[in-house]
Amino acid sequence: MPLPRTRGTALRHRLAELRGPDVPAKALDARALAALAANPGCKRRAILDGAGVNKAALAGALGSPSAFGQSQFALTRGNAFEAKVKAGGGAELLRLVREKLDRGAEPPAHARVPELTATGPEGRTARTALALREATEAPGEWTLLDHPMLALDVAGSPAFLEPDAVVVHPDGSWTVVEIKSFPMLDGSADPAKVGAAARQAAVYVLALEQVAARLESAPRVRDRVLLVCPKDFSNLPTASAVDVRKQRAVTARQLDRLTRIEDIADELPAGTCFSPELPAADLTAAVESVPATYAPECLSACELAFHCRARSLESGAVTSLGRSVRAELGGLTTVEDVLSAARGESGDPDDPAVAALRRAERLRAEALGQEAVAGCR
Repeated sequence: MPLPRTRGTALRHRLAELRGPDVPAKALDARALAALAANPGCKRRAILDGAGVNKAALAGALGSPSAFGQSQFALTRGNAFEAKVKAGGGAELLRLVREKLDRGAEPPAHARVPELTATGPEGRTARTALALREATEAPGEWTLLDHPMLALDVAGSPAFLEPDAVVVHPDGSWTVVEIKSFPMLDGSADPAKVGAAARQAAVYVLALEQVAARLESAPRVRDRVLLVCPKDFSNLPTASAVDVRKQRAVTARQLDRLTRIEDIADELPAGTCFSPELPAADLTAAVESVPATYAPECLSACELAFHCRARSLESGAVTSLGRSVRAELGGLTTVEDVLSAARGESGDPDDPAVAALRRAERLRAEALGQEAVAGCR
């Protein structure tokens, strides 16, 4: 549900203050949204992404430069491959869509490729919605939307998303297309990279569903997306249909759990600003004023991961050991608490986590004692 006009204006003004004077907002893309949804308890990432703060520049200013992101070579290679896939009005791309997802449809001899140019993200979003409606109302034709613009409400703040392509089938249904430059070898690709692409595509599916819900007769947004990659070691495109129902459900649930951005902003001290131009001490204090939920998975998904990891290790937080370990330890939040409970110095013996730790400590002592005895023989 969109914010009332005055409330939304006030929030945008507040978020601009958090970025710093005259600092342009960094767009929140589907990759960032998928990572944010994977760690919904992190208020720090939520407010920084919502305010459009450049986290890579922020990490550098904090003295913990980020190693996260794609190289310029990978970006150039990816753009060249995408251009090849979409050449000739997207004929090869549409052939792959029909082959993998819609064999019963007529072959795409020609397709409509509407112009989606407009002023600003809001204009492009409106133009995309109009093109989708027109394509849906023209059954029997294939339509390719090249880099459409979609909007998704995230914790009270709109995020504008740009999928590689959206295809409208002759039956009026919609398919998200993800084009990646990593290869498919013998028909399969790196599972980790496919999983990341599926989570990203699930965000686009959610955004498309919101567009479809506003139409008089809501079309079907397909829950299988098309992943297009280079075949083996060539530059020839091949594709695979990827079911994103699980990723879509998880992402929707996690995004719903996010604390609303205005609630986080209201809790911050007056004058808080995350501009990298601030003195290091002031910037560190501003960042530390927002609680973070660090986990090792952040290292592959967030530019601030090295900074948050250093703080987590300094405080001895068990989250640095992983979410699964943290979940098993219940109310024991620091490594010192865990060791103290294992030694019997603290903790409720009726607590299952404490009981398990003490049993593990006894077994460890017994094993070390037996090793010592064996070593003396």
